[in-house]
Amino acid sequence: MLRQLGAQTVQVRKPEQLAGLDGLIIPGGESTTMGLVAERWGLVEPLRTWVHAGKPTWGTCAGMILLAARATGQKAGGQPLIGGLDVTVNRNYFGRQSDSFETLLSVPALGEPRIRAVFIRAPAIVEVGAAVEILATVPGRGEEVIAAVRQDAILATAFHPELTDDLRWHAYFLDLWHRR
Repeated sequence: MLRQLGAQTVQVRKPEQLAGLDGLIIPGGESTTMGLVAERWGLVEPLRTWVHAGKPTWGTCAGMILLAARATGQKAGGQPLIGGLDVTVNRNYFGRQSDSFETLLSVPALGEPRIRAVFIRAPAIVEVGAAVEILATVPGRGEEVIAAVRQDAILATAFHPELTDDLRWHAYFLDLWHRR
């Protein structure tokens, strides 16, 4: 999707591959496994340095969990968090894989029409710091919960925009690069 918008992309698997990048997307997946693999490959500290340096970073689903300053619902022993985003994330807020769903979100920063959002065993943001801008909410367990935020050059979504044909989230992220 980034290529469709004219951006060059590379996969990052090693710390040295961060050099020279303008932005970074930490994708969805299984956040505990992603954290353990990042530890094993020596990526946790370089990723923390990257994020805390204010470089454009987007976390989708599990990537959002890794960017959070705090996480609830973790397995015993927890998982490494990269931090940088002043939020508390509840892992698996919406339940198991079978509880995954799609919905339309109103996202004023992206305009109309509403955005199709795919939530797969998704987290939710349950608390935000003062510097965090809430971009979208979604009905949760009897309450609205936060599904997308931005803090300076960090973007986080609890859902998977890459599973739709809508390029607006990706264009919004690329715009973060140009604001720097």
